[in-house]
Amino acid sequence: MSTSCRCPYCQQWFTPSVYRPQQVVCSQAECQRGRRRDYHRRKLASDPLYRQVAQESQKKWRAAHPDYLRQYRAEHPAAVTRNRQRQQVRDQKPRLVFLEKNNLALDLKRSLAKVWLVGPGVTQLEKNNLASMQLLIFQPLEYEPRGIQGS
Repeated sequence: MSTSCRCPYCQQWFTPSVYRPQQVVCSQAECQRGRRRDYHRRKLASDPLYRQVAQESQKKWRAAHPDYLRQYRAEHPAAVTRNRQRQQVRDQKPRLVFLEKNNLALDLKRSLAKVWLVGPGVTQLEKNNLASMQLLIFQPLEYEPRGIQGS
Protein backbone atom coordinates (compact mmCIF):
# COMPACT_ATOMS: atom_id res chain seq x y z
CA MET A 1 0.00 0.00 0.00
CA SER A 2 2.56 2.60 -1.07
CA THR A 3 1.50 6.01 -2.25
CA SER A 4 2.69 7.82 -5.34
CA CYS A 5 5.05 10.76 -5.21
CA ARG A 6 5.89 13.43 -7.75
CA CYS A 7 9.56 13.68 -8.71
CA PRO A 8 10.85 17.24 -8.13
CA TYR A 9 13.08 17.02 -11.23
CA CYS A 10 10.94 15.52 -14.01
CA GLN A 11 7.52 16.18 -12.38
CA GLN A 12 6.42 12.59 -13.16
CA TRP A 13 4.51 10.47 -10.66
CA PHE A 14 6.34 7.39 -9.35
CA THR A 15 5.94 4.77 -6.65
CA PRO A 16 8.75 4.75 -4.06
CA SER A 17 10.74 1.55 -3.67
CA VAL A 18 9.47 -0.86 -1.02
CA TYR A 19 13.06 -0.92 0.28
CA ARG A 20 13.26 2.91 0.38
CA PRO A 21 9.80 4.19 1.38
CA GLN A 22 11.26 7.69 2.03
CA GLN A 23 12.37 7.93 -1.65
CA VAL A 24 11.64 11.42 -3.00
CA VAL A 25 13.24 11.28 -6.46
CA CYS A 26 12.31 8.83 -9.21
CA SER A 27 14.81 6.28 -10.54
CA GLN A 28 15.52 7.91 -13.91
CA ALA A 29 19.23 8.52 -14.44
CA GLU A 30 18.83 12.27 -15.13
CA CYS A 31 16.78 12.79 -11.96
CA GLN A 32 19.28 10.83 -9.84
CA ARG A 33 22.09 12.92 -11.35
CA GLY A 34 20.20 16.08 -10.33
CA ARG A 35 19.68 14.73 -6.81
CA ARG A 36 23.40 14.01 -6.41
CA ARG A 37 24.34 17.41 -7.90
CA ASP A 38 22.03 19.25 -5.47
CA TYR A 39 23.34 17.23 -2.51
CA HIS A 40 26.92 18.07 -3.52
CA ARG A 41 26.14 21.80 -3.77
CA ARG A 42 24.38 21.86 -0.40
CA LYS A 43 27.23 19.93 1.21
CA LEU A 44 29.86 22.30 -0.27
CA ALA A 45 27.95 25.28 1.12
CA SER A 46 27.40 23.85 4.60
CA ASP A 47 30.36 21.57 5.42
CA PRO A 48 33.85 23.17 5.45
CA LEU A 49 35.65 19.81 5.71
CA TYR A 50 33.75 18.42 2.69
CA ARG A 51 34.57 21.60 0.75
CA GLN A 52 38.28 21.28 1.60
CA VAL A 53 38.41 17.62 0.55
CA ALA A 54 36.64 18.47 -2.73
CA GLN A 55 39.11 21.30 -3.46
CA GLU A 56 42.09 19.07 -2.73
CA SER A 57 40.64 16.37 -4.98
CA GLN A 58 40.27 18.89 -7.83
CA LYS A 59 43.86 20.12 -7.37
CA LYS A 60 45.13 16.56 -7.39
CA TRP A 61 43.26 15.75 -10.61
CA ARG A 62 44.50 18.96 -12.31
CA ALA A 63 48.08 18.11 -11.32
CA ALA A 64 47.69 14.64 -12.84
CA HIS A 65 46.17 16.06 -16.08
CA PRO A 66 48.02 19.34 -16.76
CA ASP A 67 47.23 19.55 -20.51
CA TYR A 68 43.54 18.64 -20.29
CA LEU A 69 42.14 22.17 -20.64
CA ARG A 70 44.46 23.08 -23.55
CA GLN A 71 43.48 19.88 -25.39
CA TYR A 72 39.78 20.39 -24.69
CA ARG A 73 39.89 23.93 -26.10
CA ALA A 74 41.72 22.73 -29.21
CA GLU A 75 39.17 19.95 -29.80
CA HIS A 76 36.06 22.04 -29.02
CA PRO A 77 36.29 25.47 -30.69
CA ALA A 78 32.51 26.01 -30.37
CA ALA A 79 32.78 25.70 -26.60
CA VAL A 80 35.59 28.26 -26.58
CA THR A 81 33.47 30.71 -28.58
CA ARG A 82 30.42 30.15 -26.36
CA ASN A 83 32.51 30.65 -23.21
CA ARG A 84 33.99 33.87 -24.60
CA GLN A 85 30.50 35.23 -25.33
CA ARG A 86 29.22 34.26 -21.88
CA GLN A 87 32.25 35.88 -20.27
CA GLN A 88 31.51 39.13 -22.08
CA VAL A 89 27.96 39.06 -20.64
CA ARG A 90 29.34 38.33 -17.15
CA ASP A 91 31.81 41.22 -17.50
CA GLN A 92 28.98 43.55 -18.50
CA LYS A 93 26.84 42.87 -15.40
CA PRO A 94 28.96 44.88 -12.91
CA ARG A 95 28.92 47.83 -15.32
CA LEU A 96 25.13 47.67 -15.54
CA VAL A 97 24.80 47.54 -11.75
CA PHE A 98 27.01 50.63 -11.50
CA LEU A 99 24.85 52.48 -14.04
CA GLU A 100 21.52 51.36 -12.60
CA LYS A 101 20.90 54.33 -10.30
CA ASN A 102 23.13 56.88 -11.98
CA ASN A 103 20.97 60.00 -12.31
CA LEU A 104 23.50 62.57 -13.52
CA ALA A 105 21.81 63.85 -16.66
CA LEU A 106 20.80 66.89 -18.55
CA ASP A 107 17.27 68.12 -18.12
CA LEU A 108 15.42 66.22 -20.85
CA LYS A 109 11.99 67.52 -19.78
CA ARG A 110 12.25 70.52 -22.11
CA SER A 111 12.77 68.33 -25.16
CA LEU A 112 9.85 67.10 -27.22
CA ALA A 113 11.81 64.00 -28.14
CA LYS A 114 10.90 60.64 -26.71
CA VAL A 115 13.76 58.46 -25.48
CA TRP A 116 13.75 54.66 -25.62
CA LEU A 117 16.48 52.48 -24.18
CA VAL A 118 16.75 49.37 -26.34
CA GLY A 119 19.07 46.40 -25.99
CA PRO A 120 20.21 43.60 -23.69
CA GLY A 121 20.48 44.55 -20.05
CA VAL A 122 18.17 47.56 -20.38
CA THR A 123 15.81 46.28 -17.70
CA GLN A 124 18.55 47.14 -15.18
CA LEU A 125 18.72 50.75 -16.38
CA GLU A 126 15.19 52.12 -16.02
CA LYS A 127 16.37 54.77 -13.50
CA ASN A 128 19.56 55.62 -15.34
CA ASN A 129 19.90 58.72 -17.45
CA LEU A 130 23.63 58.51 -18.19
CA ALA A 131 23.97 55.16 -19.92
CA SER A 132 26.12 54.93 -23.00
CA MET A 133 23.92 54.13 -25.97
CA GLN A 134 23.48 54.53 -29.66
CA LEU A 135 21.03 57.31 -30.42
CA LEU A 136 18.62 56.95 -33.33
CA ILE A 137 16.55 60.00 -34.28
CA PHE A 138 13.32 59.45 -36.18
CA GLN A 139 11.56 62.41 -37.73
CA PRO A 140 8.07 62.32 -39.19
CA LEU A 141 8.00 62.36 -42.99
CA GLU A 142 5.98 64.89 -44.88
CA TYR A 143 2.99 62.96 -46.12
CA GLU A 144 1.30 63.67 -49.43
CA PRO A 145 -1.83 61.64 -50.08
CA ARG A 146 -1.79 59.65 -53.35
CA GLY A 147 -3.47 61.18 -56.34
CA ILE A 148 -2.69 64.75 -55.28
CA GLN A 149 0.37 65.96 -57.12
CA GLY A 150 2.08 69.22 -56.30
CA SER A 151 2.19 71.73 -59.15
